[in-house]
Amino acid sequence: MNKLTEALYSILIALWVGGLFAVGYLAAPVLFDQLPDRTLAGNLAGKMFSVTAWVGLGAGAYLLLYLLTRRGWSAFKSGVFWIVLSMVALTAAGQFGIQPILAQLKADALPRAVMESALRDRFATWHGISSGLYLIQSLLGLWLVLWQERGKR
Repeated sequence: MNKLTEALYSILIALWVGGLFAVGYLAAPVLFDQLPDRTLAGNLAGKMFSVTAWVGLGAGAYLLLYLLTRRGWSAFKSGVFWIVLSMVALTAAGQFGIQPILAQLKADALPRAVMESALRDRFATWHGISSGLYLIQSLLGLWLVLWQERGKR
């Protein structure tokens, strides 16, 4: 059982962090480059970011539970624990805080595309905040990949 939980720990880190990079730095830029309709590209990218967030929340929950079960209260002294907790917090902030704001701005702009409306600047500001948090989360993910073995000890 111990080997299975350790394997799942590593697999979920790879899935979560790999997903962050695959969607944010590969798929989304390709969508915007290849699709002639930026609204469609944004909608598709948004769906992929949402799926990635749900994967992250699930993976993060398992990783935190693993670390707490493995280390008990001393997990709180672990850098890996705080990296995972920070990534989960950033994911939740994006998914439940910023994404609803962006969706509301899009809805308020209808029938026009948000980037062609008076809400363009507000949308761009919130999108920039979201992108910044995603970058921080991605960098923490790289750190997690490098430090993941410390969580197993």
